[in-house]
Amino acid sequence: MINAVLRGLTAAALAVLPLTVVTPAHAAETMLLTEAVARLPVATESRDGYDRNKFRHWNSGDAPADGCNTRAEVLLHEAVAPPAVGPGCRLTGGSWFSYYDNTVVTSASGLDIDHMVPLAESWDSGASAWTAQRREAYANDQGAEQSLVAVTARSNRSKADQDPAQWLPPAADAHCRYVGEWVGTKLRWGLAVDDAELAALEGVASGCPGQTVTYDPAP
Repeated sequence: MINAVLRGLTAAALAVLPLTVVTPAHAAETMLLTEAVARLPVATESRDGYDRNKFRHWNSGDAPADGCNTRAEVLLHEAVAPPAVGPGCRLTGGSWFSYYDNTVVTSASGLDIDHMVPLAESWDSGASAWTAQRREAYANDQGAEQSLVAVTARSNRSKADQDPAQWLPPAADAHCRYVGEWVGTKLRWGLAVDDAELAALEGVASGCPGQTVTYDPAP
């Protein structure tokens, strides 16, 4: 009935009908790092009640047929030379580039999967108020490349749960990228920064005039 009415209208009549545009619920944004830093909410952080077990991770979320959990999926995605995948998603061979310390790694066992914004830091910055399901989604986030990154175990353990006011990658030429990915992750998940963290981010961003940040708000 409605289609028949529309077919009977002239183009001029259609032109005055209200136009409904369907847009995605989430749209990726790209901006300069300095602008992205300015968008971060500032709040006092608290680690009260934190427990790493409140972030179920490396579970992949869906029991894939290939047996690969989140850790393995990130390794497969970031491999420079792809490893062979055996039964139970056992990875052999392959190579990876750890951009934190400009190091090539040729064994998956030498790599950690780093949460760009560590689980403890995310708790401090707003995740303490999330549901268990949202914390699980955060801990296994494969929807944005910067959320999880394969790096040397040495560099990841040096970083631990520190923010950029306390730790930056040992490779100086990685600082702009790292801070861009840190900021993008915080914006994606609506996480806050404290005053010291903000000052550190602003300091690095001022030396990265061409660095951009792209983020897609988490569902």
